[in-house]
Amino acid sequence: MLVTVDIGNTNITIGIFDKDDLIGTYRLTTKVRRTSDEYGFMLKNFLDRSNVHEKQIDAVIVSSVVPKVMHSFTNGIKKFVGIEPLIVGPGVKSGISVQLENPRNVGADRIADCAGAFNEYGGPILVADFGTATTYDYVDENGCFKAGAIGVGIETGANALWGQTAQLPEIEIKRPKTILARNTQTEMQAGVFYQFLGGVEYTIAQFKKEVGKDMKVIATGGLGRIVCSYTKSIDVYDPNLIFKGLKVIYEKNKD
Repeated sequence: MLVTVDIGNTNITIGIFDKDDLIGTYRLTTKVRRTSDEYGFMLKNFLDRSNVHEKQIDAVIVSSVVPKVMHSFTNGIKKFVGIEPLIVGPGVKSGISVQLENPRNVGADRIADCAGAFNEYGGPILVADFGTATTYDYVDENGCFKAGAIGVGIETGANALWGQTAQLPEIEIKRPKTILARNTQTEMQAGVFYQFLGGVEYTIAQFKKEVGKDMKVIATGGLGRIVCSYTKSIDVYDPNLIFKGLKVIYEKNKD
């Protein structure tokens, strides 16, 4: 069995594979001050929840954009699972040729997303990940990561709106029944949702215009659910893309 782990700025997501079947997915808050025992105990609880004993685990692969968490998390894996994890980074084969100006600066999660999308859907593709930040990554038909864009995530932008404006309340981020809002909460929902949706659609259109060809648009990330149902610009919403990508990378490096 394979355990795939993505450590993001806000959440750590864990996927457990039994051969090609994803049998469990879990999420916990990223906290720098957790000890290796805390992380290891949480991981063991997730395994137990999926009826998996740690001795059944053959490998663990980790992508991370939070270096400060890595020491505690990897030590937790070693202590509770007894496995040295594979860390996605320079020198690890992914099947994606990163052709940006500074390939080493590209987050491991973005590479894993692209690997999963290219393996599952082919190319050319645009991978849109809706998380703390919103990222767009263009991969051509040969698996070359040619360009990307990074913007504010919908939740991050909304937090800034009510966090820096004294009289505006915190709201649930969702599509309101109408844009013709008549109270503050619904006005904020309308503004946040439609401004973000419009930005997503324009960004995708601009990628297609400047690349000069059509491409399949694959969306992922927990916040993607908020917009993907309300636009024709996105072809597929795949919430498990990061796990699929990490599995692809593991398969390319296990020998």
